[in-house]
Amino acid sequence: MFLLNRKKNNTLIHDRDKFRSELKNLLGFRPRNLRLYEMAFIHRSATHTLPDGVRVNNERLEYLGDAIIDCILSDYLFHLYPEATEGFLTKTRARIVNRETLNQLGLSMGLDRLIVSNLAPSDSPRNLYGNAVEALVGALFINRGYDRTRKFLIERGLKRHFNLSALLAAETDFKSMILEYCQKKKQKLNFTSREKQSGSNGHPIFTVTLEISNKVISQGEGSTKKDAEQVASMAALNKLGLLKG
Repeated sequence: MFLLNRKKNNTLIHDRDKFRSELKNLLGFRPRNLRLYEMAFIHRSATHTLPDGVRVNNERLEYLGDAIIDCILSDYLFHLYPEATEGFLTKTRARIVNRETLNQLGLSMGLDRLIVSNLAPSDSPRNLYGNAVEALVGALFINRGYDRTRKFLIERGLKRHFNLSALLAAETDFKSMILEYCQKKKQKLNFTSREKQSGSNGHPIFTVTLEISNKVISQGEGSTKKDAEQVASMAALNKLGLLKG
């Protein structure tokens, strides 16, 4: 954590040069209004009061970021799963924005190196990093607007540090669900897989085509054949209207 500088009034602040460098690496661009981003990482335990009486911490930005994340994810999931029901989309969004998932996202993004607090490591609240994700999104929205914030959250947040297919697959066995459906309907289920060129991380990407009674229903991609089958099965269930939330 950047707890290196301390003003005369005992206020903890960031080492600004290191903070600026870390923030640029995190966001992918040189940030404007550095003080706004500094505020995003000041935990309430390190709250300080300005001469005009305003208390400075990240709670207000956290409140704003929470709403912006919900909006961005609703838009993203709406287009990612065009056949999905409202219930399915709502539950999927909830799985992403729950405290445990957001905390893990914050740690994966390295936000623990940016947070300013007066807490001992053993006293850190379990939501510390997830709250920082929300506050950062709030600051970015104020500074650069919706489109840039959406691009950051999806491209540099979720896609880089988060496996949506794995999260859904861990909670729901979509392949078993589509298999049960086909058995009840006495229809033949078939998965055909192929390995594509390596992804950006150097690992192979598998594409699976799902057929029911020799008719192509859906496709799915994943870093393993199993993951790709799960994604294809979920897409098929969506298309058949079998995911009711």
